[in-house]
Amino acid sequence: MDLATGESAMQSVALARVRYDATTGLVPVIVQEAKTREVLMMAYANREALKRTLETGQAWFFSRSRQEYWRKGATSGNTLNVLSIWVDCDADSLIYWVEAVGPACHTGERSCFYRTLVSDSVAEQADKLSGEVSIERSIEKQTDDSARKVLDNGTDFTLLADLWDTVISRQSEMPAGSYTTYLFTQGMDKIAKKVGEEAVEVALAAKSSDAVRQREEVAAESADLLYHLLVLWSASGVSPADVMAVLRSR
Repeated sequence: MDLATGESAMQSVALARVRYDATTGLVPVIVQEAKTREVLMMAYANREALKRTLETGQAWFFSRSRQEYWRKGATSGNTLNVLSIWVDCDADSLIYWVEAVGPACHTGERSCFYRTLVSDSVAEQADKLSGEVSIERSIEKQTDDSARKVLDNGTDFTLLADLWDTVISRQSEMPAGSYTTYLFTQGMDKIAKKVGEEAVEVALAAKSSDAVRQREEVAAESADLLYHLLVLWSASGVSPADVMAVLRSR
């Protein structure tokens, strides 16, 4: 059915004809950009989520982990305007043809499908070459000797990327008992307050008269600050790519 015109598109299928999984009651949904046919993401929906999508023209899904309905862009603003819904030949898989407002992926990428699958051996070789090129380029751009020493000592910043993935995962799945889930539940006021508190803790640690203790406390408090800052970014709909873009422009 075409939501923009209300007209039938080729052959129409009634909502009641959709075949949901017998155990979960869900059906997989591929989200595709209507104009370019670019695949943006994949999620799941049940009958009620499909009804909401048909009624509102916005992409609704059902979260398997949280066991609740969610509308794409409800918190980030990156909405999906659904123009039509396509049903496969077995009526057990769907496609939303959409107009995307902003990136579809929580990482900030336009599409969730931004990586290609290769064999383990190819991936290992690519990682090795990529790491070598990255270090070489970083060293070329660095004029500060101390920064170059950090790179030479093998400091690995992928941990920050892993932490960001964890924060995003917690926001999406909201597992019970997680401190990150607690922060997202409390909202921006709580998150912003924690960032402010941790920033003050870093400043106070830096003023320690004991050099050894100063270094340990600044490192520990900075780790807390970085974590809470990532949570704030996620809650604000800001990605590391957005921040890096601003840094590059300065």
